[in-house]
Amino acid sequence: MSGPRTPQAVAGEVAADTATAADQAAADHHWAEVHSGRLSPAIRSALAAAGLDPEGVVAVIGRAVAEDLPSSESDGPSGRIGAVDATSEATVDAALVGHGALVSRAAGTVAGLPVAAAVFESLLGRSVTVTLTAHDGDAVSPGTTVARVNGPVRGLLTAERTALNLLCHLSGIATLTRAWVDAIAGTGAAIRDTRKTLPGLRALEKYAVRCGGGRNHRMSLTDAALIKDNHVVAAGGVAAAFAAVRARFPGLPVEVECDTVDQVAEAVAAGADLILCDNMTSQDLRASVAIARPAGVRLEASGGLTLRVAPDVAATGVDYLAVGALTHSAPALDLGLDLDPGRPSGPDWAGPTVEES
Repeated sequence: MSGPRTPQAVAGEVAADTATAADQAAADHHWAEVHSGRLSPAIRSALAAAGLDPEGVVAVIGRAVAEDLPSSESDGPSGRIGAVDATSEATVDAALVGHGALVSRAAGTVAGLPVAAAVFESLLGRSVTVTLTAHDGDAVSPGTTVARVNGPVRGLLTAERTALNLLCHLSGIATLTRAWVDAIAGTGAAIRDTRKTLPGLRALEKYAVRCGGGRNHRMSLTDAALIKDNHVVAAGGVAAAFAAVRARFPGLPVEVECDTVDQVAEAVAAGADLILCDNMTSQDLRASVAIARPAGVRLEASGGLTLRVAPDVAATGVDYLAVGALTHSAPALDLGLDLDPGRPSGPDWAGPTVEES
């Protein structure tokens, strides 16, 4: 998958999309509403280039924002009564405009920058300018600025947590993935994810894996068949399960989970495209490679893998290491928003400026 556009391209296109003072004033009145149609062309393009559906990202953002701004009364199609950030509403002048920097507090790999930008744009519409100063997949260190935002301070503070929740989570996945990829560098094997993802976040989490240098396994149950132990039990054996899938879905890739070397031999004989070697020793993995390699069947090691043993497992000759921890156990990468409040907007205010990256 190709990555998002360069920070310079995004900055220029977003800056060109900055609205008039009238648009900014209108957005100030309704910054608590999710404007699904107000993502700039630059951010939509960046999301699409990352292999993400912009409307799918907007939907995730909408659900996240609704947790912070639940609406109990509707004020027509374009407003919410009572859905306000109480703290920011009380402490921040409605006309105050400022800018902030999204800064890494720790070393890692960043992922989700266009997603974070989409959060600010979804909440603030055309009254916000977002400048990406790093690429997804970049290595960052403490103090690295990855993005800048300019706009109404109330809105920036309301959007802050949702943007950081997504950015920190996705960057944590990319950071952990990068550690696994680096651990097996030079072995010829690749790191792959699983379907052990948080409900509703699979596309984003698997994107973060790609940002960390990993590869994606199937996105859904329809992409490929994975015959696991329970399917084998239900079908009456490895060969029977494989034959049933091949007969019902002749064009679908089929992977078979095996616990023993004998099962690997059975799966290879049946015609499996890929074999998942579950909880096997290094000795059994080498024996499985010796059986599968001449037949052109790929092997994936799974179960009980850790960073410590990853190099030895990869050295057995398997093609992939399946690591569910990439998505279900990755700690968030610490990033924060450093805000620099500006001054209230007025008749002479020319709007937010874009700082060149």
